[in-house]
Amino acid sequence: MTGAAAAAAVLLVSATAVAALTHADKVASVYDLILDARFDEAAARLKETCPPAPAAACKDLAAVALWWRIQIDPKAPGLDEALTRAGGDAIAAAEQWTKQEPNRGEAWFYLAAAYTPLVNLRILRGERLAAARSGRRIKEALERALQLDPSLDDAYFGIGLYHYYADVAPAYARLIRVLLLLPGGDRVKGLQEMLRARQRGAILHGEGDFQIHLIYLWHEHRPKDAIALLESLDARYPFNPLFLERLADAQATYLRDRNASAAAWSRLLDRARARRVFDAARVERRAEEKLRALNDRKF
Repeated sequence: MTGAAAAAAVLLVSATAVAALTHADKVASVYDLILDARFDEAAARLKETCPPAPAAACKDLAAVALWWRIQIDPKAPGLDEALTRAGGDAIAAAEQWTKQEPNRGEAWFYLAAAYTPLVNLRILRGERLAAARSGRRIKEALERALQLDPSLDDAYFGIGLYHYYADVAPAYARLIRVLLLLPGGDRVKGLQEMLRARQRGAILHGEGDFQIHLIYLWHEHRPKDAIALLESLDARYPFNPLFLERLADAQATYLRDRNASAAAWSRLLDRARARRVFDAARVERRAEEKLRALNDRKF
């Protein structure tokens, strides 16, 4: 196929596809409630979000909410089972949509999104092979979404995550990638794609900041930039204790700034005592324990 013919083929596919995300503003509004750990409000908002937004989007958001609850408290009982059920429902809804409208990039985007909370859970629980298999499905769905609709800027975030981590992953993860016949990664390209999605995407601004802060801490050796992202997340979503907890830990671990870490834990303790944070009683206990450890220089 000549270059001109290839370009014509891409234009033809794009012309037959439905562009962008339907009612992205409504989906983003629910996502913001989830990121702020206002899970009851998010569940109520879903009832008026789909329709007009696609049903698959709300199925995905229900699973995302459970994943964020697990991130806040990984030991909370019963949430793994609930997320497994919700994730299965989301995948089924999105798969049905891709069969009904195979040329709609948005359907493939939400199929990739449906798998994501389950992949995160499997990684957290050490189920690496199962996570990698589902990760392959995410990558394939996102590539299909972007082939059909290059304007889906949010889809670049997941593609960027794959490209980045496929490059920096430890040996065992690279072996799994080879066994699954997945291509190699590109650290620089992956980060550029994630930043593009964060800047241009419709629904993944907050999620993007959270994922990029991890990359800055773990792989890019940019703790100050990571802390700046956490400060921004905490300012936008103060009811979610996770961002201030991560900020306090990063100041102690990466900057060795005991005073700044203690100040952050004190702020979180004040919020918990005023019940201005999710799961306030548990957060209060955790903040008190961390402050005691810092005062004893045990961190």
